[in-house]
Amino acid sequence: MFNKRIRPDERPVFPKRAVVTGGMPYGNKELHFGHVGGMYVHADVFARFLRDRIGKENVIFVSGTDCYGSPALESYRKLKESGYDKSIEDYVRGNHEKQKKTLKDYKISLDFFGASGLDEAASMHRQVSEEIFNTLYEKGYLEKLSTPQFYDDELGVFLNGRQVEGRCPIEGCQSEKAYADECSLGHQFMPSELIDPISVLSGKKPSFRNVTNWYYRLEDDIDFLKEYIDDLRKNTNTRKFALTVIDDFLNRPLIHIPKRFLEGKDQEAILKRLPEHELTDEEKRKSIMCTFKSLEDRDTARRVLEEEGVHYTAGKTLVPFRLTGNVEWGVPVPEKEDTKDLTFWVWPESLWAPISFTRTYLKQKGCPDDEWKKWWNDDEAQVYQFIGEDNIYFYAIAQTGMFNALGNLHQTNVIANRHILFMDTKASSSSEIKPPMAEELLQHYSADQLRMHFISLGLNNKSTGFKPQVYMPEAERRGADMVVKEGNLLTNVYNRLIRSCFYTVQKEFDGRLPGGEVSERVKSFAEEKALEYERFMYNQEFHRISYLLDEYIRETNKIWAATSREADKNNDKELWRSLLIDTFYSCKVMAILLHPLAPEGCEMFADYMNIGEELFSWDKILEPLDAYIPDLSKHELKFLEPRVDFFKKPLWQLEQAEE
Repeated sequence: MFNKRIRPDERPVFPKRAVVTGGMPYGNKELHFGHVGGMYVHADVFARFLRDRIGKENVIFVSGTDCYGSPALESYRKLKESGYDKSIEDYVRGNHEKQKKTLKDYKISLDFFGASGLDEAASMHRQVSEEIFNTLYEKGYLEKLSTPQFYDDELGVFLNGRQVEGRCPIEGCQSEKAYADECSLGHQFMPSELIDPISVLSGKKPSFRNVTNWYYRLEDDIDFLKEYIDDLRKNTNTRKFALTVIDDFLNRPLIHIPKRFLEGKDQEAILKRLPEHELTDEEKRKSIMCTFKSLEDRDTARRVLEEEGVHYTAGKTLVPFRLTGNVEWGVPVPEKEDTKDLTFWVWPESLWAPISFTRTYLKQKGCPDDEWKKWWNDDEAQVYQFIGEDNIYFYAIAQTGMFNALGNLHQTNVIANRHILFMDTKASSSSEIKPPMAEELLQHYSADQLRMHFISLGLNNKSTGFKPQVYMPEAERRGADMVVKEGNLLTNVYNRLIRSCFYTVQKEFDGRLPGGEVSERVKSFAEEKALEYERFMYNQEFHRISYLLDEYIRETNKIWAATSREADKNNDKELWRSLLIDTFYSCKVMAILLHPLAPEGCEMFADYMNIGEELFSWDKILEPLDAYIPDLSKHELKFLEPRVDFFKKPLWQLEQAEE
């Protein structure tokens, strides 16, 4: 089941059950702000909305620490050299616990945050990995290949993943770094294609030694993937930029040859030596392109060009997707044919890790072993995967091909966000620009302020800068800190509106809600905003929700300010009554809409209303308050003391405002 594209006059339909997942952080670090602001907050907002919309018992939100692979292994190696005396499991567990704490501090409401290499989740992950490998093997989708792997001759060890650095061989790639068989932007290539490789361990150029591994024949899926992506483009709300990224990989194998490297050479003779190909030679282009029927033909052409001393770059295409490796710290691979002591490469096993986490969560709840199929292989269920754009290749291409081959898994809704830029520069843990840790930001801003700001950035469309003034030199700070702008809507406007309602009902109506009809104008405005919000949430257009809430809250507050002055001036009890009926109703609708974004303040509002969590169900979103309260005349609101806030600013911001 996919989110289909809907007409302007059509209300969205949500699944009966949903799994929400967030991309997994590596087990070698704490969470930096991009993990939280670029992905986890968005996933959490959507998961919380679905709980309110379809029932919390029908939503599972899972993620976890990606324990295995060369990033964790390499970080652990460096730590050991500095005197660290604990096991790699201890090292990863420490980072996992820090990640877990940070997510809790940001109010990320995961039902299960596991670790692929620790505790019960690790056992389940091994089982799921074995099941998936065996199924792909038995269906004939795997191929055993002997390919060159980097080898450090000085240290006498094979090199994996990030133990090798070089330049990406893909035409036009702008990545800062490339590793053994992928670059920091997610481009995939064979190790022999990496340009200028250097061993991170010794600083020397590595050699190659052939190793045998299992590969999924992803290149065979090109026709299926083209048809599948075409269907997504025509019929679903899949983000356009993500479809463009996918399209770039669905080309036949090709090589770009800059024309300047053919000067002085017999171009015709060189091209005749190449396997059968389609030549594209346009006058305005600086390169010619040779498109081949297969990867084997392209690789033959590469060898010919190297013999001729002709520089070239490869175009994006599908290559065999490596499933296994020889890293000791990894999930064991079932022994097939003559292969032994292999472990899964971290990327493929991380693709099915959300299934492992779902199954672990359901097992802990005492559910039957096959309960997970109701969530991952049922027409009434849907899986939403929130990721960063650098991982589109893995989740939207490799995973799509493998899930199709397995035959017992529905395809997932891949929701890719663009980059969140620290001071307008792409920042990641592996880049030159070091971003602040997510936990560090909470020393300067509240979780609500950061959540509201992150969802307003419009990462579904474009990469956007994150510019907290606390990290700017004093001379560069101009005007208000943009990070708190959206949060001020809560702490200033909505907070004041709710407090005014409570203080007035305590003064004028002895703490009881007055009975009466909500005005048609207020009901109509609420319905308009609720339906717009529902549509934006369906399309994961979170920044539009931010604008909608701003308009709704400010307009309601404006009416309150004008009407309350009149009621107070004339001591008009009936005007107070009608104003409170309308405004409490509006505040209730606002609380439902805001609940996924700023849950604690909204839940405090429900608590003071003496209603409870049923207030947030969309089943009654447009119903008046007497739909929750059988007898308004007997229902007392919780007494609100002076200067009590539903949405709070950090203490240092309050102190700064008083200076």
